[in-house]
Amino acid sequence: GIASVVAGHPLDTVKTRLQAGQGYGNTLKCVLTVYRNESVTGFFKGMSFPLATIGIYSSVVFGVYSNTLRLLSQLGRRDPAAAPSLTDMTVASLVAGVLSVGIGTPVELVKIRLQMQTQPYNKDSVKLKSTAPGSPVYRGPIHCFRTILQKEGIAGVYRGNVAMLLRDVPGYYAYFIPYAMFCDWITPDGSISPNPFSIWVAGGVAGAVSWAVCTPMDVVKSRLQADGVYLNQYKGTLDCMLQSYQNEGVKVFFRGLTVNTLRGFPSSAAMFLGYELSLKAMKRCQTETNP
Repeated sequence: GIASVVAGHPLDTVKTRLQAGQGYGNTLKCVLTVYRNESVTGFFKGMSFPLATIGIYSSVVFGVYSNTLRLLSQLGRRDPAAAPSLTDMTVASLVAGVLSVGIGTPVELVKIRLQMQTQPYNKDSVKLKSTAPGSPVYRGPIHCFRTILQKEGIAGVYRGNVAMLLRDVPGYYAYFIPYAMFCDWITPDGSISPNPFSIWVAGGVAGAVSWAVCTPMDVVKSRLQADGVYLNQYKGTLDCMLQSYQNEGVKVFFRGLTVNTLRGFPSSAAMFLGYELSLKAMKRCQTETNP
């Protein structure tokens, strides 16, 4: 999880600014604008909270997925060493997507609020709060979380959870299944398990496919969670979708598609490689400890 955050956060900041911000234009213009206004550190805004919590989040996602697969195999009385069926992988990925939202929503909310608190708003088009756009609202992730909890309660902490659910359920389906398929496809015949390069490539492809699939709902989630830094514009998921469509057309739901797909490759490649290598290391350690 940590490897995934470090590899993908700079492009994640660009993606969030493109989806929920104004005046950034295309991906290249957004990168140049962030660098010119905030230097290199601007790309790492909001990274500390995901970095501190990603271990728990990734443990839930991968743990739920693998244990659901194991349970389904036992219920079907199939050989545990055999490759899981497509049906089992579908059910396991959907369960992982649903349960991940409980942990993931607050983390995503804090990350996005920190990423968006220095982006410019058009003063004529929105009713502003007392805090001027472009000036920091939150001193850090803990202050951000505490402020949201005090002002908006538990409901505020889980703002955007419906959009995240609609993003992650199909997103994890398009994440784990392509990974398993590509691992199987590029692993040489006769090999017991895929080599690190195969894991890296399969993980990267799975990440790119997954983020391409869930970009439309990712746009809605980003807008809902960024809403509230300086203004409150959306009443909920459906209202955000309708307002976005009415103001910018259907193309708004594909904002950040390119950068999402590009970011998905190194981020997910690092995630799966870290996961598989960690498992191998722990299994080897157990074997040496308990021969």
